[in-house]
Amino acid sequence: MYITLDKAKEHCRVDSSFTEDDSYITSLIEVAEVVVSKDICEDLADLEIDGVIPAPLSQAALLLVGNYYSNREPVAFANSSEVPFSYKHLIQLYRNYSK
Repeated sequence: MYITLDKAKEHCRVDSSFTEDDSYITSLIEVAEVVVSKDICEDLADLEIDGVIPAPLSQAALLLVGNYYSNREPVAFANSSEVPFSYKHLIQLYRNYSK
């Protein structure tokens, strides 16, 4: 995993002393990293340098973790809108269109 549990908890504004959701957040990190990899059509390992992936891809994964953590069900009862220059923008910077 490229995103640490501590970083994900910080992003989700979960206090580090609250550990009841740690395994759930860890599973969300794994899911988010797979989704980012599939969306850019590249293995994240191919883009890592010294064990770190590019910051925009880390941020994209964190956005997904935060979204999945906050929205645990597939249905929303409020109107929402996509934030410009967010996930899609970050992903497009690294998308391999040849695959």
